[in-house]
Amino acid sequence: MEGRTFWITGLSGAGKTTIGRLWYEELRASGVPAVFLDGDRLRQAIGDDLGYSEADRRKSARRNGKLCALLAEQGLTVVCCTICMYDEARLWNRENIPGYFEVYVKASMETLRQRNQKGLYSGGTEVAGLQVRVEEPKNPDLILENDGQRTPAEQVAILRAAAGK
Repeated sequence: MEGRTFWITGLSGAGKTTIGRLWYEELRASGVPAVFLDGDRLRQAIGDDLGYSEADRRKSARRNGKLCALLAEQGLTVVCCTICMYDEARLWNRENIPGYFEVYVKASMETLRQRNQKGLYSGGTEVAGLQVRVEEPKNPDLILENDGQRTPAEQVAILRAAAGK
């Protein structure tokens, strides 16, 4: 039995990890064998040899996708929260990961600057979506507008309905 992968993507501060963790907790509470993967933690665990060049970011996205495919093939439901900046990576995922479901957590730049949890939008670094070009997802299964009108729990309810759970 193959699992599913919920690939939750968006810019830093959009809310993908908050929403993804709540979704993962709900899946686990309902008895679904699930794992939670966060892009920052994945970089520490399997990508610490990579920098932030375009080539390294592409390689990181490929590694993340291949790991999700491996886990889903073993019957796990994977919730992976990562920026994933490139159409090429998302297309590979869609073609190669069992039960792939792409969620784009979208927030305005104004909202991202206000949240600024990691201090990235304060300047100095090359930030995806500002100094570094990001290819916005073109065909996600679900877009969650996350500028603060809905709570994370309400966003998960929308995800649940869209995912057919």
